[in-house]
Amino acid sequence: MLITSGRVVSGKIVVDGEPLPDGAVVTVLAREADETFELDPVAESELLESLAEGDRGETVPADQVLRALRNRE
Repeated sequence: MLITSGRVVSGKIVVDGEPLPDGAVVTVLAREADETFELDPVAESELLESLAEGDRGETVPADQVLRALRNRE
């Protein structure tokens, strides 16, 4: 699974960074212009630590996460 960001330009999505391969299946989530969210201090700390872990390469393969979620059902 790849996660990337981009912008809509002339009605088309332009991906930041490396382009996705031709034929890639994507899901697009678009924020509303005035959409925001707030976190309590604990959730904000957990989010920041999770982002730092990702920056350090401390990740779990997507298939492992999806398998664990399926096993919870």
